[in-house]
Amino acid sequence: MTEILVLYYSTHGATRQMAQLIARGIDATAGCTARLRTVPRISTVCEAIEADIPSAGAPYVTLDDLLECDGLALGSPTRFGNMAAPMKYFWDSTIADWLKGTLIGKPASVFTSSGTLHGGNESTLLTMMLPLLHHGMLIVGTPYSETALMSTTTGGTPYGPSHWAGTESNQAISDSERVLCLAQGRRLAEIALKLKGISE
Repeated sequence: MTEILVLYYSTHGATRQMAQLIARGIDATAGCTARLRTVPRISTVCEAIEADIPSAGAPYVTLDDLLECDGLALGSPTRFGNMAAPMKYFWDSTIADWLKGTLIGKPASVFTSSGTLHGGNESTLLTMMLPLLHHGMLIVGTPYSETALMSTTTGGTPYGPSHWAGTESNQAISDSERVLCLAQGRRLAEIALKLKGISE
């Protein structure tokens, strides 16, 4: 079975919902399964630690998840045009995997959510790609053959799915955003299957 890691951080739940939709797209692809994981919050108080297991949602990611995956979908809310600090903190801990080449040649895609329509979605997606490129991953975008990309009035970019959550984070994922998340999961899974077939 080809396994795709769907790794996300979510504050108000929108990025988690996107991750679940992308996972559905992956699971709908014959021969593929999604592994949902998240990262813990970080704190400026050194003594503050999270429980080993989250109280709700996906388990916390481990470095073994990177080793075992055949592909990666990476999601984070937008923070001033960049990924959220907890996700950045996790990637800063992957030096050993970078040295070993754990992720080289594996496909990856990115997704994000922001409170405002022009809140840095595209720059967040682009900057999220940087550590993945350093790890030697192959970036999978969203092609314009996905017609929702041409008609969306909310989120959606060729760099990966995005969501406009509203300033109160209460705006539901739109039909176009849903379609693009599902399509991205399927596309990532199909490419992972092809690459795995070539390497075997």
